[in-house]
Amino acid sequence: MADTAPELVSLRVERKDHVAEVTLLGPSKGNAMGPDFWRELPQVFAELDADPDTRAIVLTGSGKNFSYGLDLPAMMGDWAGMLGGDSLAGPRTEFLGTIRRLQAAVSSIAQCRKPVVAAVSGWCIGGGVDVIAACDIRLASADAKFSVREVKVAIVADLGSLQRLAGIIGEGHLRELALTGKDIDAARAEKIGLVNDVHADQDAVLAAARELAAEIAANPPLVVQGTKDVLGHEREARVADGLRYVAAWNSAFLPSKDLGEAVAAFLERRPPKFSGA
Repeated sequence: MADTAPELVSLRVERKDHVAEVTLLGPSKGNAMGPDFWRELPQVFAELDADPDTRAIVLTGSGKNFSYGLDLPAMMGDWAGMLGGDSLAGPRTEFLGTIRRLQAAVSSIAQCRKPVVAAVSGWCIGGGVDVIAACDIRLASADAKFSVREVKVAIVADLGSLQRLAGIIGEGHLRELALTGKDIDAARAEKIGLVNDVHADQDAVLAAARELAAEIAANPPLVVQGTKDVLGHEREARVADGLRYVAAWNSAFLPSKDLGEAVAAFLERRPPKFSGA
């Protein structure tokens, strides 16, 4: 596969035989999602959507992990106004815009007309789960671990997991994961339907994802795109409504002492002590 778009920092795009492979690069540890990622993700998927030679996409992570999720220290600039003691209409409105921008970045995967197969190894946390929930098919290696962890850092998950996962794993499993923030392994992920199949290791899951994408790409491209469009018609309308609601909820209620405590505990590498304030 030949590299394209060398100006990208957080993603690598390679194309071969009608299949594009998008790899998360970080640059933060564990492919954590910082400002570069949120800027580049919708750009990449818009370009792949418009590329007539691309018929299917594989999405994976570099190194041992898919993604640690949101790069909290790198994103603190967008949150600074919300963490002050007097975040009134101005800071809240700006934060609402930030949430909507990040939501749109994740939704660019679901809205891309080309089917996307996620190949997950190692940790897939928070924003990583948002991203794979927006994909069409998910595969995992045996060492993969998943966590809808936002509740543990005093955040209502707002980038699509709560809206998309119900249709993938069902309400009961979603509520368990979202309300506890627990980690689950690849075997549990397969059992509840979060991933279709589990493969022995990272090389094996990537090979399986490439094979599946090639199988999709061999079909009539306009029919494949039409099938994805029809399958997503009801869901994406419902998801869009849920995303608007959670963006408004978080811009109103996210500022809290517990959020400040969660951020401080993360930066100081200690367990948080939540007070409910």
